Amino acid sequence: MYLKINYNIIAIDLPSHNKSSVFSVLSLKLYVDVVKDFTKILRSEKIIIGGHSMGGVIAQEFFYNYPEDVSALILCSTGGRMRVSKFILNNVKINYQVYLDSLREGSFYRKTPKNIIDNAILEASQTGSEVTYNDFKICNAFDTLTKTSTIDVPCLIICGKADQMTPVKYSQFFHDKIKNSELYIIDKAGHSVMLEKPKHVNNAIEDFIQKYFNNK
Repeated sequence: MYLKINYNIIAIDLPSHNKSSVFSVLSLKLYVDVVKDFTKILRSEKIIIGGHSMGGVIAQEFFYNYPEDVSALILCSTGGRMRVSKFILNNVKINYQVYLDSLREGSFYRKTPKNIIDNAILEASQTGSEVTYNDFKICNAFDTLTKTSTIDVPCLIICGKADQMTPVKYSQFFHDKIKNSELYIIDKAGHSVMLEKPKHVNNAIEDFIQKYFNNK
């Protein structure tokens, strides 16, 4: 991600992901604790926390646990409840390649350039099937719909109009329940909206931050 505005952008490798250490047990609490520990290192009073899909789940849970640490939320292609289809859960565990191949249609708009999809699937394949399965189990168990209206910080909601995994109605629910929220629906984009339409996503984030924090 590249933003024109002068803000530090930090992406965390979660436990057992990419270059981070391998953990035997993964949980939403562990992921939230890792983010909390990282904020202590930053010594920042408050952060703007954002996430895509499961990252959005982590961002929400972090807010519910540490609202005093959050100045704003950015929720991209996510939901307050994240049910995962049996097809995904079954194939991630027993036939990982079938799951990876399904991302071509399930996670992208149909006219997304092939090279973007190929690169995304290659990157996804670097995370092992067991870790991915655990992540989907975390998502499947997540349900904080009754808490959504308690979010009282500015919230940017981004989704692809053609998202099949977290449909627009998920984002619309956020917008309806969160008083100080902005909804940005991006045409000709699916679940991987930040890869399909990076300029649109970046512009939405820049506009949001400038609107709420340009004088702070």
